[in-house]
Amino acid sequence: MRSATVDMVEGGVEPGWEPVADAFRANFASGTEVGAACAVYHRGDKVVDLWGGFRDPATAGRWNEDTLVLVFSTTKGMSSLAVAVAHSRGLFSYDEKVATYWPEFSQGGKADVTVRQLFSHQAGLCAIDEPMDLELLGDPDRVAAAIAKQVPAWEPGTRHGYHGISLGWYESELVRRVDPQHRTIGRFFADEVAAPLDLEFYIGLPDSVADDRIAVMQGHWYRTKMLANLNKLPRKFVRGFLNPKSITARTFANPKVVGMPVRYNDREMRRIELPASNGIGQVRSIAKAYGEFATGGSMLGIDDVTMHALTDAAAPPSGGTYDLVLHDHTVFSLGFLKPWEHLVFGSDRAFGTPGAGGSFGFADPDLQLGFGYAMNRMDYYLYDDPREKRLREAAVACAQAVE
Repeated sequence: MRSATVDMVEGGVEPGWEPVADAFRANFASGTEVGAACAVYHRGDKVVDLWGGFRDPATAGRWNEDTLVLVFSTTKGMSSLAVAVAHSRGLFSYDEKVATYWPEFSQGGKADVTVRQLFSHQAGLCAIDEPMDLELLGDPDRVAAAIAKQVPAWEPGTRHGYHGISLGWYESELVRRVDPQHRTIGRFFADEVAAPLDLEFYIGLPDSVADDRIAVMQGHWYRTKMLANLNKLPRKFVRGFLNPKSITARTFANPKVVGMPVRYNDREMRRIELPASNGIGQVRSIAKAYGEFATGGSMLGIDDVTMHALTDAAAPPSGGTYDLVLHDHTVFSLGFLKPWEHLVFGSDRAFGTPGAGGSFGFADPDLQLGFGYAMNRMDYYLYDDPREKRLREAAVACAQAVE
């Protein structure tokens, strides 16, 4: 594999934000990057826009200013921003029962599950039992039927566990049910978030986007590398992931291809909507979207009720904050992770999502900061990948310095 060098870093930063550029260059100097980008918006202005390395090391294709990259679970944040837009328009209530909008959801003992419980990872619906394949995933009606009949893995509201893949399907179907145009979340995001903010980010990649604009993910089948990276992951998470009967393994195993990172380089995987895991876009678009929410979301019509719902942590389940999927204590809001002792990003009001391999995007309304980072060389941290962490910490420190 070709090695990227510091002299391949392009872009720039505004005065006062030089530490972010220093951290970005340090990642390349250390040899831990193949290709990457980082962007930051502060008080509505773009203050960091950096990119560098190889889009595709096999062909020596450079990471360009307009390179797109797959961001795995960082997609969940973008999907959840779209859900927040729908909420601000009065299309649903977070405290209403899901079945009010989607009657078929009441199957399997879920009649009383609220939207808030579902989107806060408390509904016990992280694993889907019906076998799924790419053909099924390309049909929203078949996806809806499969997930509607799922029986919760625990009594909703008593525990929580990361709905790593399924959350996006549930979000999309709720949006489809309440939207007067019955759009999937990928289409709703394109029309109601990406278009007004002039973003290039896709949940379901159009065929019109050329493959040679997209960074090629550099990652092996996750299971085969986990044991060699035990120092980077909770040991109980690894043990659960390697046990096909555990709730951890089942969360990421259906369909099997969603747990195989290199398969996301396939056009058929990019084309379908996986609203929790296959978003592809420019990193600056992630930062810009979060930057809009960090400054109040006025361009998207976000109201105070919605913003408070995003910035406030979900009430912890009755059984405590231990995550039954990730095997760590976690804190969520509505589709987002919140800061806690093992993942500190910005102020207590910040919200965002990291993605497999190291990507991350978040908004901090207190600092009026929107942050985005993504790469194509995957590592094995659940969160706090050192490459991303040094960029995030530099960005937060710069924002605090100008307050």
